[in-house]
Amino acid sequence: MSATPPTFAEDVINQDARAQFDAFLDEHRRALNECLDGLTEEQARRSLVPSRTTLLGLVKHATFVEKVWFDEAITSRPRSEIGIPATPDESFILNDADTIASIQAAHREACEASRRAAAPLGLDDLVLGNRRGPLPLRWVYLHMLRELAQHCGHADILREQITR
Repeated sequence: MSATPPTFAEDVINQDARAQFDAFLDEHRRALNECLDGLTEEQARRSLVPSRTTLLGLVKHATFVEKVWFDEAITSRPRSEIGIPATPDESFILNDADTIASIQAAHREACEASRRAAAPLGLDDLVLGNRRGPLPLRWVYLHMLRELAQHCGHADILREQITR
């Protein structure tokens, strides 16, 4: 975990857009990671929908997404070199070694690496390693916020079903 205290949206109301983007993104990252807190391994792996979506799988997928947008897109390294699946669907697949602790730690590490990768860039700087072509970092942040917000909603519903 980072030694820096977390920043929340309320902390950056009067700050620049980059500080606001970072705070909102980190709130969503934390919320998704914390959806596993207090669950058993069985609960975290429980499948309640026809897709591969489980709470543990959502956080594993979020780790993949961080690496796609803040490693592949920024560095242009291929997914095989990064060590991530070729497709988003594959990123939900759990293996026997995946535990709540290991998935949460991998997600936190990926988020920290994302922060480091984006730190020297401005919101209007282009990232060149995405299949869509050059994209401004601002677009990446907005895409990440949309993706994480959707998955936080999925996690809320799944967790409610699991813990009721």
